[in-house]
Amino acid sequence: MPNITSLFATRLYHAKLSAHGAPIDAEELDNSCYAIAQDDEAGQNWCEENGYPGYTSYASLSDLPWRFPIFADLVKVLDAHVAAFAKDVQFDLGDKALQLEDIWINILPEGGIHTGHIHPHSVISGTTYVAMPDGASAIKFEDPRLPMMMAAPTRTKDARDELRTFIYAKPKVGDVLLWESWLRHEVPMNMAEDDRVSVSFNYSWG
Repeated sequence: MPNITSLFATRLYHAKLSAHGAPIDAEELDNSCYAIAQDDEAGQNWCEENGYPGYTSYASLSDLPWRFPIFADLVKVLDAHVAAFAKDVQFDLGDKALQLEDIWINILPEGGIHTGHIHPHSVISGTTYVAMPDGASAIKFEDPRLPMMMAAPTRTKDARDELRTFIYAKPKVGDVLLWESWLRHEVPMNMAEDDRVSVSFNYSWG
């Protein structure tokens, strides 16, 4: 019998926020996201100028944990999840720690998309989900080897997850997803009539 093993694993962490730390009030977090979006004229202008559907605070606000206490509470919980993920992927952090680099709000309306991208200056990236109405889009992850597969046939429809070219993760409200920041991902078109609301973040090393 041949010996076939899997090499170079790509890990995806999926958990409930409540698995670590104090519970986060989903309604309060949702209300806070909309309150910040309504007051953030710089962010609104950036979204309009750059053709970004809905709202993101990524380019305008860098101090969410200082604006609303619930974001400070959220970061404490995320720190614990990121520590668990770092242990799973067996990072040797030495005398330096993973620390929050930035955190931002995403409000994606019906028809909105977020095209494929990576987070090249970070180590771990992730998202926690605040509102996921029926029909809201999943997050799509791309096999990082895809550019090298020039002549490869497509995979069968029932291929195992670790062999698929794309993986669609379907989180629920209160879930958190973590992945290494080099992993390309996108949010397909939101087909729900209501907004898809999430909070994304990056952790750096040092």
